[in-house]
Amino acid sequence: MSSASTAPHIAAHIATELHVPEANVLAALGLIAEGNTVPFIARYRKEATGGLDDTQLRTIEERATYLTELADRKQTILAAIEEQGKLTDDLKALILACDTKARLEDLYLPYKKRRKTKADAAREAGLEPLLDRLIAEPHGDPVAAAEAYVCDGFEDPKKALDGARAILIDRFALDANLVGELRETMYSTGSMESQVVQGKEQDGAKFTDYFSFVEPFTSLPSHRILALFRGEKEGVLHLNLNAGDDDHYCGIIANQFELDTSSSWLADAIRWGWKTKLYISSGLDIRMRLKETAEEAALEVFARNLKDVLLAAPAGQRATLGLDPGYRNGVKCATVDGTGKVLSTLIVYPHQPQNQWSHAVQALAHECATHHVDLIAIGNGTASRETEKLAGEVANLIAKAGGTRPTPVVVSESGASVYSASEIAAAEFPDMDVSLRGAVSIARRLQDPLAELVKIDPKAIGVGQYQHDVNQTALAKTLDAVVEDAVNAVGVDLNTASVPLLARVAGITNTIAHNIVTYRDTNGVFANRAGLKHVPRLGPKAFEQCAGFLRITGGSDPLDASAVHPEAYPVVRRIAESTGLGVADLIGNTAVLSRLKPTDFADDTFGIPTVTDILAELDKPGRDPRPEFTTATFKEGVEKLSDLTPGMILEGTVTNVAAFGAFVDVGVHHDGLVHVSALANKYVSDPHDIVRSGQVVKVKVMDVDVERHRIGLSMRLDDEPGQPATRKRSGDQRGSGHGRRRTDRQGDRRGDRRGGNKAAPQGAMADALKKAGFGR
Repeated sequence: MSSASTAPHIAAHIATELHVPEANVLAALGLIAEGNTVPFIARYRKEATGGLDDTQLRTIEERATYLTELADRKQTILAAIEEQGKLTDDLKALILACDTKARLEDLYLPYKKRRKTKADAAREAGLEPLLDRLIAEPHGDPVAAAEAYVCDGFEDPKKALDGARAILIDRFALDANLVGELRETMYSTGSMESQVVQGKEQDGAKFTDYFSFVEPFTSLPSHRILALFRGEKEGVLHLNLNAGDDDHYCGIIANQFELDTSSSWLADAIRWGWKTKLYISSGLDIRMRLKETAEEAALEVFARNLKDVLLAAPAGQRATLGLDPGYRNGVKCATVDGTGKVLSTLIVYPHQPQNQWSHAVQALAHECATHHVDLIAIGNGTASRETEKLAGEVANLIAKAGGTRPTPVVVSESGASVYSASEIAAAEFPDMDVSLRGAVSIARRLQDPLAELVKIDPKAIGVGQYQHDVNQTALAKTLDAVVEDAVNAVGVDLNTASVPLLARVAGITNTIAHNIVTYRDTNGVFANRAGLKHVPRLGPKAFEQCAGFLRITGGSDPLDASAVHPEAYPVVRRIAESTGLGVADLIGNTAVLSRLKPTDFADDTFGIPTVTDILAELDKPGRDPRPEFTTATFKEGVEKLSDLTPGMILEGTVTNVAAFGAFVDVGVHHDGLVHVSALANKYVSDPHDIVRSGQVVKVKVMDVDVERHRIGLSMRLDDEPGQPATRKRSGDQRGSGHGRRRTDRQGDRRGDRRGGNKAAPQGAMADALKKAGFGR
């Protein structure tokens, strides 16, 4: 079966999962296969896909890859089993019906080449008939039966019985249906337990919530899963996968193989097989499933936060003074004009130990006056609040002198140091000291966060959690997609964009981006989009993909400043002719455009969705989807953790959003946490429904733990300190946010219920965990 023949089946499968028409999925897969980018398909091929958005298109691409790999693996397995002469029609049907790789590998396990096992040795020694006899005669004497099968390697009845038991356990382990049922039962009914490793209480204080913890697998949220695994990896936590009652699992095994457990030998063999083999394999699978689920959720949260940060409100083309705060090494300063061009740099030392406050105020005031600075961007790292106070004094001094007061704004400096030492920064500022490049980045990211942050590895922007614990390849792919979608949603000024920004435009590679800038530097600004066709290595396909996302303001064609694709310019000409206006007069003419009907201009090439988009774009050409620029004002006198007191109402900026709540910067160098249950006076299932990274919010301080650097906040301003900040309101809001802390009584009760599960050989489990990449 070729990949082409499986395409319709894959499309049908994905269409069912996403609840969209199969024809749209097929069209999307075809467009992707032809080399079209997701942003281009989402924006300019809506007729073909039925208007699928970028998220749906990326899901289709991801699922198609998985299902194609699954289909290819099925063919490989079918061929391998057929070569052994063991492929039956029933087995073939089961393999072809598999919809997950895990189920497929379960079915293949009996036929997979493997190292010789004790069960194989027992079979070769002729002990299989002994096992069959023990099953057929459950009330017989096992020892007496085994005496007739004593042989080399199994020199006495006990060893012969051990060999028979190995064969029986091997049968269990190779039964795909049994393995799957045990695994699903353990996952749906079992729990994760954790205890602190003795002597690690102080070193592992950040894992205090998990020192005595238990929660069902099915309700463990992603952040707790990753925290538990990190605690185990760091040697602070001991994790135990509690399957529950061993007797229940033994009963499943006995029923599957129709074994009479009134035989003590069979009952013991079943229990031994569960403890030493099936419990361990099920546990490893559950660990992997939990990790994959947690990683997927963590990637989703990271992606959403990154999108919010990239699409944060730009301050615009305003002269800006960037301040990178510091104590001993001074405050690094860089002034940039409205286009981001560096005008001057300097370092001042207003803080300890130099304490040159007056000199710093005078120097910065001179900078602001000389370059007509509108904004002062202050990095939020060390000495941020003190530097913010400095900026305020500078602004006041200018205002008193009759100048326009510049507005101080605290900016996240995450990744600024990474940028400073990068090849991109070195190419931009080869003669500038590394320490000063960070100040330039801080100033520019206030002007246009997207244009500046694309120069930084997304992982360094500081909006994810546990990013070092997830699959790095998947993380990079996910974040690259977010950056690409954000850049193309906003659009890029062709005549001012940097190489890193251009390289994120659909269809433009890093080489083409360099060629665009080189061509621009050599030949001057582009007069129109058609000029792109003269750029080396930018062929027709690349032009098709990128042209609609590149903007030219003040060029020879007014449509080049809009998101209308050049291929659709003839449609705009027809629309303009129908109104009797020129294209330039039509653009922005709401009175005329609002009377036009998309159906009057749609044809076989450009359908109603595209024409509707064109009319909307003509009404507001090049509109920026980002919100209006606003800033948070930190409370005067609140500069460090010890300045906070319960009950304070503060203004702050959301820095990160996780599944369990939102982190807010209130100006004390440590972000506070608003738990998900304290975000609103209603049930909140997803914090992203209430807040986004970069949003300015008001919060109340609920509690402060100076020693652990923890701040509890609430966005429900009527909450009173002393009440649980996570108390339930409406709906079934989870209260604690930390699972269940297990008391001794709970531990005893669970111990009784799970029977002998804790007696499972820990050495075997530990060995299996190490092979699977878990633990130390």
